[in-house]
Amino acid sequence: MVSLTTPVCEFGKPAVDFSLPGVDGKQWTLQECRGENGLLVMFICNHCPYVKAIRERLVRDTRELLDYGIRSVAIMSNDPSLYEEDSFENMKKVAKAYDFPFPYLLDETQEVAKAYGAVCTPDFFGYNADLQLQYRGRFDASRKETAAADVKRDLFDAMVQIAKTGEGPSEQIPSMGCSIKWRDEP
Repeated sequence: MVSLTTPVCEFGKPAVDFSLPGVDGKQWTLQECRGENGLLVMFICNHCPYVKAIRERLVRDTRELLDYGIRSVAIMSNDPSLYEEDSFENMKKVAKAYDFPFPYLLDETQEVAKAYGAVCTPDFFGYNADLQLQYRGRFDASRKETAAADVKRDLFDAMVQIAKTGEGPSEQIPSMGCSIKWRDEP
């Protein structure tokens, strides 16, 4: 397992359109996922310990962000042949078990992850109402273990700021996680 950190936020970079199948049986596009005040695009998977460490908080925060007009979408781009836990059937199970308040989509070709420049799970892209990138940072201080309960909510606070002002924080701490499992890697 390779741990990576995300690049610095490219402020203003437009969101990339997509059309991907969700665990709910629906085909989802960028426009269907966006909220009135913005969109959080998350690249996650089922097996990664970095994702597992924040999963319950992620559900809490994305649910609370709905009150600010921010909707979220999770995309799984790993090659499931490398990790059975990331299969589409297991994606359905995890989404149901955690009651995901967002679409959970499969990027089977990995083209969407490549278009966004996603490098790891979790990798967060926070967009304003105009779908311009304003946040590319960490969820919170959690790593492979869940951080303390009173830790600063970096992602949540940034998305609330984006909802209110259209702009993300100038200081952002990169996200860290497991590398995306690309199909063309040995």
